[in-house]
Amino acid sequence: MRFSDKVVIVTGAAGGIGLASAKRFGLEGGRVVLADLHPDKGQSAALEVKKAGAPDTLSVACDVSKEADVQRCVEETISKFGRLDVVVNNAGLMIFGPIEELTTAQWLRVFSVDLMGAFYFTREAFRRMKNGGAIVNVSSIHAVETSPSVAAYAAAKAALLSLTRSSALEGKPKNIRVNAILPGAVDTPMLWNNPNVKSGLEQIQRTDVGKPEDIAAAIAFLASDDAKFVEGASLRVDGGRLAQL
Repeated sequence: MRFSDKVVIVTGAAGGIGLASAKRFGLEGGRVVLADLHPDKGQSAALEVKKAGAPDTLSVACDVSKEADVQRCVEETISKFGRLDVVVNNAGLMIFGPIEELTTAQWLRVFSVDLMGAFYFTREAFRRMKNGGAIVNVSSIHAVETSPSVAAYAAAKAALLSLTRSSALEGKPKNIRVNAILPGAVDTPMLWNNPNVKSGLEQIQRTDVGKPEDIAAAIAFLASDDAKFVEGASLRVDGGRLAQL
């Protein structure tokens, strides 16, 4: 199993892509730390991951936008398991509205979760990963192709790709690989609650909708030694949606 004796932190792990990823790492032998804003949901998710085969789990209440929460999460991880090998920066926030109606607070809130959270965990990983490791940032196809009324989300996810490239350069001497995933339409509440999708402004073909497990499989690949020669990459996992004219 690819993650035997490895310790993995997954953020936003209580549902969707985060939970599917946590289960995948657990199935492949990883000890999984589920970092989520909602502790009750995190605890329930940890039980699911354990049932999926994880040898051990830890649920940590963590608001990734808060530097102290991130530091505490990493401290608790190392205190329990003695090491850190993989970080999946999956926690994300999406808001909707035309640019002229967005407040500064709304814009900064999205960036604090979608970008700063990844920065905080990357910084902690660089400081605490003693034997190398891997970081996978969950960006979005909105980083390269987007739709109206999601400017803050698209901008934050594009910035996350830039952080991925810079982190890959600085991580290489530390033997830490950093890559990004760009999911397309995924069968999660974030997709179906999207006002653009509900209104028909953003057209979604059912054949273009993937499962959280599809994204989890790609994340696990990038985090594994199978991808040992992959650094600073942005892997689009969208069922070919952006390949269409």
